[in-house]
Amino acid sequence: MAVNPPNAEQANMLNNLLKSLSPADTAKLNQILNDKEATNRVLSTPQAQELLKKLTGKG
Repeated sequence: MAVNPPNAEQANMLNNLLKSLSPADTAKLNQILNDKEATNRVLSTPQAQELLKKLTGKG
């Protein structure tokens, strides 16, 4: 799945989301994002696919 670079609005939304996470959730998210295999497993779930469609305006 190709991912387009974030625009300013998307980057701002992501930053706001990250600021709202607890330190434990931030650490868990960073652990997943730093593990390519784990990231792919998470992003391939039906829930993640649906969320990505909504966030990109394609669903």
